[in-house]
Amino acid sequence: MRSVCEKGLWEESDFVLALFYCLCYNKIKEMQIYGEIAMDKYTVLLVDDEEEVIQAIMKKLNWEELGFSVAGYACNGVKAFEMVEEYQPDVVMTDIKMPYMNGLQLADRIKTEFPATKILIFTGFDEFEYAREAVHLEVEEYILKPVNSVELTNVFRQLKVKLDQEISEKRNVEILQKYYMESLPLLQANFYTMLMEGRIREEELPRYLADYRLSFQGPRYCCLVVHTSVSQVPEGMNPLLLTTSVQKQAEEHLGEKWQAEAFPYLENTVLIAQLKCKSEITELTDDCDRFCKYAFHIIGAVVTVGIGQVCENIHDLSQSYKSARTAVSYRVLYGASRAINMIENVPQEVSKPGSGDDTHLSNLFKMIRLGSEEDIIEAVKRYLNQASFQERTLQLYHVDVMEMISALYRFAVNHEITAEAFPENMKVLYARLLDMDAGALQKWLVEISLFLRKELFDARNRSTKSFVARAKEYVHNNYRDEELSLDGVCRVLGVSNSYFSTVFKKKTGNSFIGYLTDYRMDQASRLLIETNDKSYIIARQVGYTDPNYFSYVFKRRFGVSPSRYRTEHKESGNSGEK
Repeated sequence: MRSVCEKGLWEESDFVLALFYCLCYNKIKEMQIYGEIAMDKYTVLLVDDEEEVIQAIMKKLNWEELGFSVAGYACNGVKAFEMVEEYQPDVVMTDIKMPYMNGLQLADRIKTEFPATKILIFTGFDEFEYAREAVHLEVEEYILKPVNSVELTNVFRQLKVKLDQEISEKRNVEILQKYYMESLPLLQANFYTMLMEGRIREEELPRYLADYRLSFQGPRYCCLVVHTSVSQVPEGMNPLLLTTSVQKQAEEHLGEKWQAEAFPYLENTVLIAQLKCKSEITELTDDCDRFCKYAFHIIGAVVTVGIGQVCENIHDLSQSYKSARTAVSYRVLYGASRAINMIENVPQEVSKPGSGDDTHLSNLFKMIRLGSEEDIIEAVKRYLNQASFQERTLQLYHVDVMEMISALYRFAVNHEITAEAFPENMKVLYARLLDMDAGALQKWLVEISLFLRKELFDARNRSTKSFVARAKEYVHNNYRDEELSLDGVCRVLGVSNSYFSTVFKKKTGNSFIGYLTDYRMDQASRLLIETNDKSYIIARQVGYTDPNYFSYVFKRRFGVSPSRYRTEHKESGNSGEK
């Protein structure tokens, strides 16, 4: 089977399922050989309005030898159905003509509510209509009275064979189902691996989800990559146990709210979160950030959560995973023990068509984004020394240079870097590069890579400065609003609390709430000097509904109460006039 899989005739998932079914089949056969699937005696309910007929039937047959036992008997259809509900016998043997409910009516009700029960009709009525109705009700046998023991024995022997076969099949299915459920985590893990690697065709997804009992309601999805540092492990803690503990904690803290499926993949934990709308990504980022801090506080784990792009189709989760994994790599810039949202921190990183699959070129772009000058020089050497630039025909070398220029240009455009990176006409640049020797080409590629690195760094700074400036402007325009808060300004800016708070503190040296409070106090101090308004009025004008709390905050900032501040500054102003 493995050789068939390796030849590409089966998908890897098909091989896993086939192996699973083979193991189950062998286990069932083994249990059958050793008699572990044993059949108990089957129960029979006898129904006839003549008790002597019932007693005769009970005495005529060796029930024990046939593998049956009589559970009881009834003299009418109503009583019989009550006993069927109570005992649920395997077989009901009934006469037709009885008071209250005849045998055919009884058979109809039993087949409706207890379809597995076998029905035998024994009657003195040899009429076509009765027989036709019995066939319609799927009655096992239609036996005419008087019944002899030989005929009845043969009927029950045949019925025993049929019941054994049905029960055996049913129990085999139950065993298969049991082993399937036990193997389900392994099958699901295999599915998730294929999904992350983009090896599942879109049209196959419904079958996989049904087979592996997975439910994704969405309507939007996002991959989270939870990375646990193995170099910063609490003393005495096994790194593998720490990673396992982090996965368990991630499932508990993020699983229920975000309906997240968690699984290990490539030494990390991956969660597939489900979102109602795309804007929930900021709330998810904050939850992940809080989880990172919780993991460090409780178990001492240094955890980074990379948050990928939001997608509308499960099939696109491989792209979300790639962007989440890239986000995790940005911990070298932004620090660990935090959530890094791909869109907030590196919005241009989202995979785009035509970005190229060349490993060395991808590594060069990675070094431009994250590496040092030395890393870039080394990446350039590796790229130019790869096979595509060595031992090739002149025509293929020209193609490689053209592809290199195109990839660099796409990189610059995708990262919104100005055309200054390519001051020359593309045709002129291409011709110039073709005339360069290996040393000159390497020098040019290093220079432009360093230029792109600097532009990216400056762009990140401009981006953070821009939204810090917007936040300050928002405070200046809305400080009078008593509802103004960190959540509110983050909603306006469209970023998560954790990311905004980190950047704002880094750029201003103050928390957002601290900045807002200081600005309100500055405005209050100005109003106290420039107007004669009461303190409670000024408090409302700067966003405080509680004048006592306003006075407390004011005194904490200036060291004196608002009234004392007004008196001192007006007195100093008057003395200055004199």
